[in-house]
Amino acid sequence: MPRGDKSSYTDKQRRKADHIADSYRNSGMPDNDSERRAWATVNKDDGGGKQSGSARAGSATRKSSARKRSGVKSSGGSVRGGDTRSSGASTRKSSSRKTAAAGKRTGTRSAATTTARTATTRAKAKRGGKKASARS
Repeated sequence: MPRGDKSSYTDKQRRKADHIADSYRNSGMPDNDSERRAWATVNKDDGGGKQSGSARAGSATRKSSARKRSGVKSSGGSVRGGDTRSSGASTRKSSSRKTAAAGKRTGTRSAATTTARTATTRAKAKRGGKKASARS
């Protein structure tokens, strides 16, 4: 089979590649680049042309990449639908818990917290929000 021969692809894969190529062309990409990227996307998603024999049955390693990344990111959660609980004191390292507890007792903040707050204030000042303080 010569290189670039598309005879081993299914009709569905060809339609998918045509649709992707059209999308690329509509966004202003040249024809040859849009075709190349469309077929690369089909290969990535489906693992190449038609599979023969038992390879068609599909295995855990041949899942479509579109299926893998279909999770929607929610606030505080991961993209792949992992744990969405906030990381409270129970999930922190013990040194970090001790520092936070000491800060609550004494009313002081750690250097990292102070630095982060200063950076946030400066960023707001650049955008035209609150004025940055003269302290560092």
